[in-house]
Amino acid sequence: MPADTSRQPSVTAVPLYQVKAEFFKTLGHPVRIRVLELLSEREHAVAELLTDVGVEASNLSQQLAVLRRAGVVTSRRDGATVIYRITSPEVAQLLAVARSILTDVITDRAELLGDLRPGSTD
Repeated sequence: MPADTSRQPSVTAVPLYQVKAEFFKTLGHPVRIRVLELLSEREHAVAELLTDVGVEASNLSQQLAVLRRAGVVTSRRDGATVIYRITSPEVAQLLAVARSILTDVITDRAELLGDLRPGSTD
């Protein structure tokens, strides 16, 4: 007798746009962005991240856990030291694209602000 597949959950039950939204939510924290920027350059030990990010150890640990669960970073042990790295070079590319977009947006706003100042020509 064939298996009843009508009760099995669909692998594609969650729309891709929803998965993407969850991914961007994962990136939606300043500490996580800073960590990813640093890890885009090279691997870092947790102690280095603490120094460079400037947050409490417990806060950094929470943010690293979020990034690990999302599969954006991985860690390995070297003795007592935990070392983190990004899982894909595309993460660094995504951050670079975001920087480029923000640069354009800020430039456009600055030009608009200049146009609104008294004495500027229409």
